[in-house]
Amino acid sequence: MELLNGRFLDFSGPALVMAVVNCNDDSFYAPSRALGEDAVEKALAAEGEGASIVDFGAESSRPGAGYISAEEELARLLPVVEAFRKRSRLPVSVDTRKAVVARQVLDAGADMINDISGLIDDPAMARTCAGKGAAVVLMHKKGDPPTMQEDPFYENLVDELRSWFGSAVERAVGAGIKPEKIILDPGIGFGKSPEDNLVIIRRLVEIRWKDYPVLIGLSRKSFIGGITGRPEADRLAGTLAANAAAIIGGADMIRVHDVKEHVDIAKVLFALRAG
Repeated sequence: MELLNGRFLDFSGPALVMAVVNCNDDSFYAPSRALGEDAVEKALAAEGEGASIVDFGAESSRPGAGYISAEEELARLLPVVEAFRKRSRLPVSVDTRKAVVARQVLDAGADMINDISGLIDDPAMARTCAGKGAAVVLMHKKGDPPTMQEDPFYENLVDELRSWFGSAVERAVGAGIKPEKIILDPGIGFGKSPEDNLVIIRRLVEIRWKDYPVLIGLSRKSFIGGITGRPEADRLAGTLAANAAAIIGGADMIRVHDVKEHVDIAKVLFALRAG
């Protein structure tokens, strides 16, 4: 996938690892949080561990979280993106739902917008990304972070995800985003019950929409804690197991807190499939 300024993502090898760097003080997993220069150093460390792309986010989307202002989001993000870009050519994704934020971080050197609303929350987002030539992640969520985990329900989860993916792609392409710059994310933990999350992993091969790359973000989430009985800090093993299953099911990229361990499992699984 061609990005901006000669950067790219290569989906022909092992599943790519997207490193999470949360530029806030309230994301659910405390070690993922870093502000200012600490966020830059955290991203550089992830690059050293083999990350293919880093995902900066300033607005927490954990269950129960609310919006922050665009001004606050930019104050947290812009210095980090600018400083990181001066020190690295690693592709940069920014997790935001606001077009004004997307526009400025893309100008500052970001390559991709990771929109948990799938270009819905801000009507200007799709046109902004198209105008900048940016890649996009279109994620499915049911409801909004403050209330999305209050008894989510689906008649048929797989069918609804496939239908939503089709509509999301149509919305993006209709705004001028090139099809080859679209990645889809079924949104594990975003308006999904614990069983829904397991269904997504088990049936990912059915959920995929045409040949679009699929991103999975399940790192250390509560459904893993529900299965293992462990807090966020002790969910690495469960996360590795779930991400391995997702890769076997067809995930092209995994969004994680623990980079080097996931780079290793991606390489091993790729070698096993290649053999």
